Amino acid sequence: MLFTNPQATRRPYDPDLQRVMNLAQGHESRQWLSGWTQLRLGSTPLHALPHLARQLGLGQIHVKDESVRSPLASFKALGAPVALLRLVRRQWPAEAWAPADLLAGRHAPALAGFTVISATDGNHGRALAAAAQSIGCRCVIVLHAHVSAEREQPIRDLGAEIVRVTGNYDDSVQEAERLARAHGWWVVSDTSYDGYEEIPRDVMQGYGILVEELLEQIPTRTDGASPFTHVLLQGGVGGLTAGVVGHFWERYGARRPAFIAVEPEQADCLLQSAIAGRPARATGSVDSVMAGLACGETSPLAWRFLQPAVDLFMTVGDAQAEEAMRTLASGAAGDMPVLSGESGAASLAGLVALMANPELAAQAGLGADSRVLLISTEGATAPGVYEAITGRSPASVLQAQLAWMARPSHG
Repeated sequence: MLFTNPQATRRPYDPDLQRVMNLAQGHESRQWLSGWTQLRLGSTPLHALPHLARQLGLGQIHVKDESVRSPLASFKALGAPVALLRLVRRQWPAEAWAPADLLAGRHAPALAGFTVISATDGNHGRALAAAAQSIGCRCVIVLHAHVSAEREQPIRDLGAEIVRVTGNYDDSVQEAERLARAHGWWVVSDTSYDGYEEIPRDVMQGYGILVEELLEQIPTRTDGASPFTHVLLQGGVGGLTAGVVGHFWERYGARRPAFIAVEPEQADCLLQSAIAGRPARATGSVDSVMAGLACGETSPLAWRFLQPAVDLFMTVGDAQAEEAMRTLASGAAGDMPVLSGESGAASLAGLVALMANPELAAQAGLGADSRVLLISTEGATAPGVYEAITGRSPASVLQAQLAWMARPSHG
């Protein structure tokens, strides 16, 4: 399904939103994380996919590859660590601890009694656990019934304590909030709710780092417009979408790219929010192979950014996401193979679906002159699931990447 958002506008970045998220704080967050041992040095790659672009009838396709962001293999490594740093510094303002010292564990003795908690489908909890381990505080992660043991074990390996609940992601969010109230712990979540916005704001601000990077990786246009005409973004609760939208919107104002949010059919909370004109719940079961996007309720804070700026909302099926994973893994038609997980490939699934239907492509304004950005938000965060879907091991895809790069011509 594709829905054109009647509230989307082209105007300068709203001052009220700029007070919530802005380029200056995003840049500061990037500097804070620059020395963290759990992140790669430098930016993640921005791959051009010219053959796939021609195949789909588009001018350009670029994909930002977050699979190599860190050992956590996900863009989530940019959000929870920033939020945890800002939370600790707010709780101990007189100490004025330097972020680099915190991430190096130099204040671990003082933080041993400090506990953070979050619900997760996998990647956010893994990122929070890694940051807590580095800083030296206690971390509790709440997992719902659909989170596999394969996604649970890496979180345990980072020293987090696991709490299991029945139900879905939204049930785990409620349990994390209940436990925090009962024990005096701090929720570090990427979804907001009434009275809880500061920490999700910090998480979303961290996600904007990847936009700052990619705009350094592509030539600046002489006309001052965005280098991309369209950006397809994975939905979830809306945190990634808001972080990316906010950065592009502040930088380019009314000349921002068109934004398209992509969600699983059974976890369509953003699309339902666009239809209702306010934060709403998903209409389906929520359970999806796109585990990171299997969210039933829109983050109200994220919606403040999405409602005026996301032009189209759409849903894709699990089979479409799986086919997109295989397309990226194979290096379709001669492009570089890309290791992209179930949620990571959702944006390509959305693009393929739009271009397969001329009416939908026209509705989205996509055509031969379009310059499209996709963000592959994760690699093979569940290697067994990845291999079962693609028929390839993660290692074989990475080997194919090396072979592609070693060719005399990448044509």
